[in-house]
Amino acid sequence: MYNDQKAGILKEQFPGKDYSFEYDPDYLRGDNPNISVTLPKKETPYTSDTLFPFFANLLPEGALRRVVCRQHHVDENDLFGILCAMNGADFIGAVSVRGNRDGD
Repeated sequence: MYNDQKAGILKEQFPGKDYSFEYDPDYLRGDNPNISVTLPKKETPYTSDTLFPFFANLLPEGALRRVVCRQHHVDENDLFGILCAMNGADFIGAVSVRGNRDGD
């Protein structure tokens, strides 16, 4: 989500690898900004072997990460899992995460 508008879908193909991010067609049609300098708007999906740094940098660090992982029973090294566990949480900036690990 970007300012409460669906910006795209982030997916994990296999646990811990093979990620894709694809902008939502409605978001692309509108006069909306890129969600990140490293993810300029385009119609084709971005792919990566590791979680995109933009999304990894949304996650808490240190003691707060340990608390989130303990509360949600997520391994501290499972960055995508932590992101999913924080579904609906307040993030710094205009981007937020909605949905779940099953692709909602």
